[in-house]
Amino acid sequence: MRSFGPRSLAGQMAVLLGVALLIAQLLNFALILNERQKLSLAQNEGPAITRFADLAGDLATARPEFRAALLADNSHRGARFEVAAQSGIADAARVRATEERLTRALTQNGIAFREVRAALDERRPEDNARGPRREGVQFLRLAVERPSGDWLIGRMVTPKRDPWFAARLAAATLLLYLIVLGPTIWLAARIARPLRHLTRAAERFGGRTDPAPVAAAGPADLRVAIEAFNAMNARVVGLIDEKDRMLGAIGHDLRTPLASLRIRVESMEPDEERVAAVAKIEEMTAMLEDILVLARSGRAREDARAMDVAALAEAVVEEYADRSQPVRFLPSERQVLPVQPTLLRRALRNLIDNAVAYGGSADVSVGGTANTVEIRVADTGPGIPADEVERVLQPFYRVEASRNRATGGSGLGLAIARSVAESHGGTLRLEHAAPTGLIATLALTRPASDAS
Repeated sequence: MRSFGPRSLAGQMAVLLGVALLIAQLLNFALILNERQKLSLAQNEGPAITRFADLAGDLATARPEFRAALLADNSHRGARFEVAAQSGIADAARVRATEERLTRALTQNGIAFREVRAALDERRPEDNARGPRREGVQFLRLAVERPSGDWLIGRMVTPKRDPWFAARLAAATLLLYLIVLGPTIWLAARIARPLRHLTRAAERFGGRTDPAPVAAAGPADLRVAIEAFNAMNARVVGLIDEKDRMLGAIGHDLRTPLASLRIRVESMEPDEERVAAVAKIEEMTAMLEDILVLARSGRAREDARAMDVAALAEAVVEEYADRSQPVRFLPSERQVLPVQPTLLRRALRNLIDNAVAYGGSADVSVGGTANTVEIRVADTGPGIPADEVERVLQPFYRVEASRNRATGGSGLGLAIARSVAESHGGTLRLEHAAPTGLIATLALTRPASDAS
């Protein structure tokens, strides 16, 4: 199943924390805005509604001859009250929320009424419509229809709601979001950077060269992991070196008794047994040499030198041509690459020997891509069964199971070729040719400067 989110640790941490923080900030923004609006309404319209409700209650209980004086006494400090036959508030201008608050205030005071109306204006009706507006204030018009059928109308100055409050709150919320998210992303990147270095070091290290230590960085836990990785690499290299020394010592110790045994066998009688014994000793000696080459190819001590790989392959092919072997070199372009020439010649000879032994002939060519130089050895033999391709690259495995060196060697030729390819940062591929045959390709990786 395809994932649509980022795959890196830093990306996932940033997205997770960013989304969680965004949801929290949006909820906080909505709650603050709602409470601020309620507070603004209570501070701006609450006193005016209370004043109007108190006047309506006083007016309902006052004697008729005192009602005009009561209206006049309350018409001051930005307020004006009157009784009229109509409310003067059109349906389109009504503010339902204010009407609900006025209804509650009248009900709580026990004042009887038929209908309430409320509206907000930028100017008073008597002001010149073309005159300047009064900044920071608005005119609240309230009207209540009394049981007698007339309307008590009040016009009062109230503070205007802050039109920029929501924008300032949104800007503050966004700023806080960025302040919190920024360090979070920085911390995630600080953790992920050493992990990327650790990953690249692990990918580069194949046990064939001395590993470059990874600089310990990041949090303490990550530093400990990097130091443990460096120590593990050192132990692996030490074990490989110890293995190489052990195999070298075994090879040296076995060569001497084999040479002594051959000297003694040379004087054996009859001739048939002497020839068979010498052949067995030579087979053991050749197998011992193959084992030592395979061991040395893992961590070769030969220095890499810039060479024309095509010229090197052509020189190897000429050796076979001088012995009248059916080996051809196909025209190839010049491909310069730092290689270990002795090991590369040995790997190429192994591939050619296999092609001649099993396919009857070998065609050698050299090509290149942006990232690799490829040496191809093709034959026209029966090839290798598909289920055997991977196993033939393992040491001592042979498709022909007689274990007779004359019919197939020691089973180390392809293993040595693959080890040589890997020591050059490359691979060995076996592919079936059409209509018959097998193509063995040594793909050697170009250095980063050359590939670019």
